[in-house]
Amino acid sequence: MKRLDGKVALITGAARGIGLAFARAYVREGARVVIADIDRVRAQEAAAELGAAARAVEMDVSRQQSIDSAVAEALAAFGQIDILINNAALFSAAPIVEISRADYQRLFDINVAGTLFTLQAVARHMIARGQGGKIINMASQAGRRGEALVATYCATKAAVISLTQSAGLNLIEHGINVNAIAPGVVDGEHWDGVDAFFAKYENKAPGQKKQEVGQAVPFGRMGRAEDLTGMAVFLASGEADYIVAQTYNVDGGNWMS
Repeated sequence: MKRLDGKVALITGAARGIGLAFARAYVREGARVVIADIDRVRAQEAAAELGAAARAVEMDVSRQQSIDSAVAEALAAFGQIDILINNAALFSAAPIVEISRADYQRLFDINVAGTLFTLQAVARHMIARGQGGKIINMASQAGRRGEALVATYCATKAAVISLTQSAGLNLIEHGINVNAIAPGVVDGEHWDGVDAFFAKYENKAPGQKKQEVGQAVPFGRMGRAEDLTGMAVFLASGEADYIVAQTYNVDGGNWMS
């Protein structure tokens, strides 16, 4: 028997990167998965790769109507949601004196409000169904401390950690475990954009920041999406039933708490 047999997972931002790695791992463990992403075409391609165990839905976590529609589509496809991974997020960087209100609002709309209201929509279904569930929020080492050029993103991820604690304490009475994963620096498509921010503001050559942060990880390299899947499977499984409101660092030793 596989660890997630019979379970259905909704994963936001799952058309690529970490979210897609989670979807692949969940299918290997017996789950069916809903690939939710703002990019419908890439979500459909990801679902096609995973076969009959996957469905694609278009989802913009900054819009309540889109959240509600995606949850309804997931339920129509598989009849239940046992696991939610709030993975959709956006990164930005700028010196404090250059942060725009529009950029601030955009990050909080996606990283914080998107997490909260997707969690809320799925929790309502889980409560009504009466069989509990597992909710996993994606935090970050950036939520553990500030960074000179990353104030808004750090603040959003600190909010995710706090939200995980509050939601975890509130929802466990319904048998819903809410926990979070805090990755460190994870290589992938998104890091090209991150590297570009630092190239701009720290006058670095393209690729230089990425090389520096990788060398600084105690483990000796940047993380890979696959490095996070073990924790994601564990927190979604029955082995994590007694774990409530925690945020786990999976970062190669970058942060100790």
